[in-house]
Amino acid sequence: MGKGSGRTVRLEPRPQPGESRWTASLDFVEMKTEIHPEYTLAHVHCSCGNEFYTRSTQSEIRVEICSACHPFYTGKQKLVDTGGRVERFKRRQAKSSG
Repeated sequence: MGKGSGRTVRLEPRPQPGESRWTASLDFVEMKTEIHPEYTLAHVHCSCGNEFYTRSTQSEIRVEICSACHPFYTGKQKLVDTGGRVERFKRRQAKSSG
């Protein structure tokens, strides 16, 4: 680390018996002030119409899919037919079996 790098280096003490290493290191956490974005309440809008609140650096978020409409969370499988692939497959199956 060069002079004027802006980082603070501190040696941490060894943890006491019964104390984890992570607990001991929390006493020395230092964050720079005035460089972090504001973390506020955010209103999320989904294309399915679902709306909910979460926390983010943005005040409003628009998403295409959420947990209320995602097939993994709802258990409903959506069949997406691109260019008639399902019909072509069914025709080939009918042709080969008949």
